[in-house]
Amino acid sequence: MKFHRQLAWWGLLAICASAAAERLPHLPNMTPETSLVSTTALRPLTYEPVMIEPVTPPCTKFVEPFDVDDYRGPLSNLVTRFSQSIDNKTPHVRGNSAIHPCQLNSGDKFRLFVNDNIDPLAYVGAAWDAGWAQYDHDDPSFGLGAAGYGKRYAAEVVDNVQSDFFGMFLYPSLFHQDPRYYRMGEGPFGARLGHALAHRFVTRNDSGSSMPNYSEWFGTVSSKALSNLYHPGNPRGFGPTASRVGFSVGNGMAWDVLREFWPEMSRKFHLPFRTNQ
Repeated sequence: MKFHRQLAWWGLLAICASAAAERLPHLPNMTPETSLVSTTALRPLTYEPVMIEPVTPPCTKFVEPFDVDDYRGPLSNLVTRFSQSIDNKTPHVRGNSAIHPCQLNSGDKFRLFVNDNIDPLAYVGAAWDAGWAQYDHDDPSFGLGAAGYGKRYAAEVVDNVQSDFFGMFLYPSLFHQDPRYYRMGEGPFGARLGHALAHRFVTRNDSGSSMPNYSEWFGTVSSKALSNLYHPGNPRGFGPTASRVGFSVGNGMAWDVLREFWPEMSRKFHLPFRTNQ
């Protein structure tokens, strides 16, 4: 072993000595510094451009808050559908959170409008409203019986479609407003109730700032004025139209209160709601 180590040392010394004995090649008309590197052997260096992605602030996308396995009671599918219809348009972000829901562009608002109107629950609601209209003898020219109910049902479906078109897509796109309701989800009962009632008057724009809810009022007025074309029994004039607008806004406020407290109601009655939203 000792002999092997000595042999390795002598070999290393021999290599170093032979390297030190090497002379630089003599090239005419070149200084010693430039003779170290041949200029003909060098190629120009090129750099590939690097695309820097812009930094976008984080935002929360819609998280499906329902799990049908959480609810095993009767009418499970109907209750789940109803819950989903509420929360598709109800983002929830904690008040002290720096992360906000992702803003909607015009295409997103149009998809929100389409999704709301292809939901089977919307047609169940239209059937209910048509039944009440038949019971109250609204639009007497529609008549009674199955034919009268069919006309009232068709009118209610058109009511829902054109109301959502104005309130979810057209005016929110024109005024750059967010058509969704932002649930507080925590805090005193009075503060949450006031927040829900105020939404029909104050909403958020696409940047997250508060502003008057033009979309709600312009959309409701446009919808009620348009409904006169296919509701022959509607009283005409400013007063009756204003009354219908006020009733619609009040109904929307009640809907916002339901959306604000829906998680508590779901847990109270053991309905499908995922509490870790």
